[in-house]
Amino acid sequence: MVPVKVLSYNIRSMRDDTDALARVIRACAPDLVLIQEAPRFFRWRKKLARLASASDLVVLTGGGTAAGPAILCNLRATVERTEDVLLPLTPGQHRRGFATAVVDIAGARLGVLSCHLSLQKDERHDQASALLDRLAGMGVDHAVAGGDLNEGPTGPAFTRVAANLQDCWAAGPQGGEHTWTRTEPHRRIDAIFATKGIEVLGCGVPVDLPGITETDLRAATDHLPVLATLGIPAP
Repeated sequence: MVPVKVLSYNIRSMRDDTDALARVIRACAPDLVLIQEAPRFFRWRKKLARLASASDLVVLTGGGTAAGPAILCNLRATVERTEDVLLPLTPGQHRRGFATAVVDIAGARLGVLSCHLSLQKDERHDQASALLDRLAGMGVDHAVAGGDLNEGPTGPAFTRVAANLQDCWAAGPQGGEHTWTRTEPHRRIDAIFATKGIEVLGCGVPVDLPGITETDLRAATDHLPVLATLGIPAP
């Protein structure tokens, strides 16, 4: 098993304290960061690259080209391919998409997907199905997906994904559970999922991690991050 740390984080288009945001990400020391609400408009590439650099990471894919989701990584990851996917647009709703990649980390080949599902219930469920289809079509034995699902574990979209993938919090709870809101967390609407065969060593909001303060968590963005430590099978 190759240990890989995956962070999922809704960063609210970097409209809050970006220094605090970078400190939180650095303290988590992730190999992969699944971003939601990355900057999408004026100079979005420059803004995302600045965050990556401040977090000791690089931009892998996504941002404006995926309608918000993005993926950052460290230099452990060798990139095989990337693809940004725009989902069908429902009139009156925001455009949604997936940022996806296939990477190799220390000999472990891994599919990666970052998502931010719709606020509308039926569209959200359709997007959950599209997420599973996208992972199945990536041609990898092992994959992780993470993001803001805009509903909790009992919701139909969340349940749809969790019926086919491991819900990493449920498989290995570690740290805090609830991700929304940042000031009074009472709902778990952000999650990381992994295909069967991946070992979940721990997953949750990294509230007790050295270098992370409650002040930074509250200042960085309106969601709390989810950090998963995973064991990825390698040939």
